[in-house]
Amino acid sequence: MAVNMKILISGASGLLGSKIAELAEEEGNQVFSGYFSQEPIFGQPIRLDLKNKQSISETITDIKPDTIIHSAALTNVDECEKNKKLAEEINVVGTKSIAEAAKKNNAYLSYISTDYVFDGLKGMYKEEDKTNPVNFYGQSKLNGEKVLEEINEEFLIARTSVIYGTRPASGKINFALWLVESLEKNQEIKVLTDQFISPTLNTNLAKMVLEASERRLSGIYHIAGASRVSRFEFAIELAETFNLNKSLIKESSVSDMDWVAKRPKDSSLDVSKTNNVLKTKSMNLSEALILMKEEIEFASRNNS
Repeated sequence: MAVNMKILISGASGLLGSKIAELAEEEGNQVFSGYFSQEPIFGQPIRLDLKNKQSISETITDIKPDTIIHSAALTNVDECEKNKKLAEEINVVGTKSIAEAAKKNNAYLSYISTDYVFDGLKGMYKEEDKTNPVNFYGQSKLNGEKVLEEINEEFLIARTSVIYGTRPASGKINFALWLVESLEKNQEIKVLTDQFISPTLNTNLAKMVLEASERRLSGIYHIAGASRVSRFEFAIELAETFNLNKSLIKESSVSDMDWVAKRPKDSSLDVSKTNNVLKTKSMNLSEALILMKEEIEFASRNNS
């Protein structure tokens, strides 16, 4: 990213936000890391309450960032279904407050959206495909997209899928880390064979989002991993990459799940538009898992 840009990241203690903050700082940018409860590791911590419009407006006017990367959201799918008012407040009204403040201060805005804006009936969705969320989380993120389209002239909507990485973030463990930790403890785990995704390593995603933001790309881009796999296939490939016992991974089905909210069965994303435009390319699953393993090994060497 261009040196000495002022970047404000919302959700900077999250899985994606923390990685964007880390990489943006490494590149010499002035990074303001917005958070709600857990103080971020990278960047200058700035408390941001998405339910407080005035505070958001004052913070953004105060900082005057060149770029805002809005990655904060209520992402717990069942929680969004149970507490629609809160999901609406954070994912839609909060996004509107950020979009309005970005416009007022001439800041370029990148909004991190989701594959859950689709119904999952066909998979490998392109940017122009019809949206049709099957749960309130997906609906709230789609409504956030619409807010940007109404308010901002210059914006990026980056739809992604099942982000994973080497560190637990905001007190939550991601799917890949859960697999690694469970298999290392020789625990048997059940993984879905009939839900298809485009799993996305946070390092790869952060680099792509930063490049897109630096170049001020406008419109909707599917920025995700390049491989369409079932969660079961993902687990098997991860076990093979990390030399863990894949016989502990047992097949399970969506119909076995006790979910509050319905999930799309195949929300995989077609990333060809992004790969045609960005210098940083979407990694396929095997490349990304090798990089994740290297990152874990590097961190353990540095901590020992």
